[in-house]
Amino acid sequence: MTHNPAADPGRDPRLAHGWLHTARFLTTAPQLEHLPALEVPEIAFVGRSNAGKSTAINTLTQQKRLAFASKTPGRTQAINLFSLGKQGVTDAVLADLPGYGYAAVPREAKLRWQRVMGNYLLTRPNLTAVVLLVDPRLGLTELDETLLKAIRPRVEQGLKFLLLLTKADKLTRTEANKALAIAKLQSAGGEARLFSALKKQGLDEVATLLWRWSHEPAATADGTDNDEPDEVD
Repeated sequence: MTHNPAADPGRDPRLAHGWLHTARFLTTAPQLEHLPALEVPEIAFVGRSNAGKSTAINTLTQQKRLAFASKTPGRTQAINLFSLGKQGVTDAVLADLPGYGYAAVPREAKLRWQRVMGNYLLTRPNLTAVVLLVDPRLGLTELDETLLKAIRPRVEQGLKFLLLLTKADKLTRTEANKALAIAKLQSAGGEARLFSALKKQGLDEVATLLWRWSHEPAATADGTDNDEPDEVD
């Protein structure tokens, strides 16, 4: 199918933003077995508590309270799914995973949720992309690096990955350039972007990227397009 560049959300940020604005609550799942089996592309947002994940999702979808930020960071431990698509037809899903690493959460609860999140990232069949949100003033934490290490094999197999540096407005230009350069080296072969909900920095880039990842055929290792899922032995 030939796309008209003038009407392609993958190239026109306004259309990509319009698509993201269709986001609506689908379901919440405290355990993996509660997640619905879906065939549409799923993009997961993950990150340390206070990395600005809920704010980023709400800003990208232009909805103030789509993703709920708990007053006690780290307490909410469920995967929330939001469907995307015009006229009520779901063509992609956003998955909001709880923030991790908050000190006030009991160790047992932390470990349980880390296992759930790890299993989700490694086994969710329709997972198409992962967006890891990081406060560039803190850099990658040990938990961020553990997550990166866990999903690296899937990234090498075609899983899309974006390292999103939030709160970029709090950095000087020099600091931002340095943080972005480091993030590109740490992105496990994926993408890295600066993002500021306050200054609306990076919104157009991220919106078009998410649309392309949800709609364009995945490229195989030899660079050809592949619409069919790989067989698993």
